[in-house]
Amino acid sequence: MSKTNRIVYYVSTGLLSLMMLMSAGMYFFNHEMVAATFTNLGYPTYIIYPLAVAKILGVIAIWTKKSKALKEWAYAGFFFDLILAAGAHIAIKDGEFIPAVVVIILLAISYKYDRKLFA
Repeated sequence: MSKTNRIVYYVSTGLLSLMMLMSAGMYFFNHEMVAATFTNLGYPTYIIYPLAVAKILGVIAIWTKKSKALKEWAYAGFFFDLILAAGAHIAIKDGEFIPAVVVIILLAISYKYDRKLFA
């Protein structure tokens, strides 16, 4: 386990976590704007709060490392969330897909280095 691998893992996972927690916070504290965006993307607004909770729980699952299966599900859930977000933004051509793509890259790096360090 090299020091470089650990640094890459912790930086990518930290940034991924920050993005997910900021997103969840926005879902709770700026609900009207998020609801308008979800409606524009064609998603139902009733999933906003459960999605915010799922993002928080996913971050906890990745950092606590209590269950490998739960951590895998958290990574998978983030992947599907981000792919659907990027796809929805691309479909409506609003140009807002880049943040989702950036976080997908962080997710991939975090996952790869998690497997290197802790598998």
